[in-house]
Amino acid sequence: MNTNIPTDTAPALPSSDEVLAATRRWLERAVIGLNLCPFAKAVHIKDQIRWVVSSATTPEALQAELALELHRLAESDPAQIETTLLIHPQVLGDFLDYNDFLEVVDATIEDLGYEGDLQVASFHPDYQFDGTEPDDVDNASNRSPYPTLHLLREASIEAAVDAFPDAADIYDRNIETLRRLGSDGWRKLLTDPT
Repeated sequence: MNTNIPTDTAPALPSSDEVLAATRRWLERAVIGLNLCPFAKAVHIKDQIRWVVSSATTPEALQAELALELHRLAESDPAQIETTLLIHPQVLGDFLDYNDFLEVVDATIEDLGYEGDLQVASFHPDYQFDGTEPDDVDNASNRSPYPTLHLLREASIEAAVDAFPDAADIYDRNIETLRRLGSDGWRKLLTDPT
């Protein structure tokens, strides 16, 4: 009997449904539930978010998909697609690689002629702001279950900021909210099945 049978110890990749479920839970419980982004609730309720789970396994493939999604967003009626979440669970899992890729994102926007029209916000499970420690709860404001590029229309951002009188205070308010919640509260928020 051969007892030296190799076993695959690599964790199984989550299915697209699992990725979407975790990302929706994060959006509903954290982003909207904690009011980290006061503009997110309306587009979520109106079903104006395009959810894309990328199958890209290389930065080059992700860049190609990003270009397609930027085109789609630019050409779509905002009443149908206001914003896009491009979730990429199989590439750029390392935050430093992801952070470096944001330069590629900016260059892609510029190369496609969308500078001033579209922008991308960044979210990652290991997001870390400059000057913070990895386990600082402050980082949670940009932490998502999977690496995610959030494609936004600049006109929509400007309209939302105009409608929200204290938009400049959002970041400070978020940090205060997250510090009150604490790291344990943040984990429970995202993992509690109820």
